[in-house]
Amino acid sequence: MNVLETEWWSMAIPPEWWADSEEDSILVGDRDDVGCIEISTLQKEEGEFDTQTVHDIAQQESEQPLDWQPVTLGDFSGVHCRYIEEETGVREWYVFNGALLLFITYSCDEDNHGMDDAAVDELLDTLMVLTGEKA
Repeated sequence: MNVLETEWWSMAIPPEWWADSEEDSILVGDRDDVGCIEISTLQKEEGEFDTQTVHDIAQQESEQPLDWQPVTLGDFSGVHCRYIEEETGVREWYVFNGALLLFITYSCDEDNHGMDDAAVDELLDTLMVLTGEKA
C-alpha cells in the first residue's frame, strides 16, 4: 500500500491504483481505467467549516437539485451524492475537518457506474488530516 501525502492530508493508495497531481487537484485512478477520482482542497484562512456551511456549499455548487446525504470519510465528514450526467456516472463529496474542505468527484462511464463503489469508498475512508510539522 502506498501513501499519497499532500500538504494537508494523506490517503492510502492500493497498488492497483495510481495518483498524480494536477495544478489545483489530485487525480487518483484505477489501472483498469474504469474511473477516476479528483480531489481539490480548500483551506480557510480564519475559522472552521461546519456541517451546515458545507451542505449549503454543496447545494449552491450543484447545477441541478441533488439528494445530498451525510457521510464520513476517514478524518473528514460532510455530504455526498450520486447521479448520471451525459452518459457518465458521477459521485461527489464535500467533506471537511476544521479549516480544510475537500471537494471530491469520482466519474466513470455510465455502464461502469457502481462497479468501483466499494473500492472507492475503502480508498476514501483512509483520508487523514496531517497535523503539526511533517517529518
